[in-house]
Amino acid sequence: MRDHEDSDVWKVGMDLVTDIYTATLTFPKAEMYGLSSQMRRAAVSVPSNIAEGATRQSEKEFIQFLCIALGSASELETQVLMAERLRYLDSAAPILTRIDSVTRLLNGLIRYYRNKE
Repeated sequence: MRDHEDSDVWKVGMDLVTDIYTATLTFPKAEMYGLSSQMRRAAVSVPSNIAEGATRQSEKEFIQFLCIALGSASELETQVLMAERLRYLDSAAPILTRIDSVTRLLNGLIRYYRNKE
């Protein structure tokens, strides 16, 4: 079992959740169950899958959950760009920077565990 709460990738993922929840507070009410909800779910999925994977017994399972977290980060990136196009966000740059950080950390961790196999 790995201690996910001490990992940088989990911490950055948690910061990403905070960023998304804060950003979506200003979205139009009509988006409450649309894009806003999708973005929140994708953001929450990142640290959640890191945490779930950390409790798995094998490194192969852990990698699988890290890959799911990576997919959620990619999904979120697309949704952030949509929100910017729709002018729900003034600037997507800070959130995209955070997504880039979590993506780089996830890719590094995935590479590390794959090379151990």
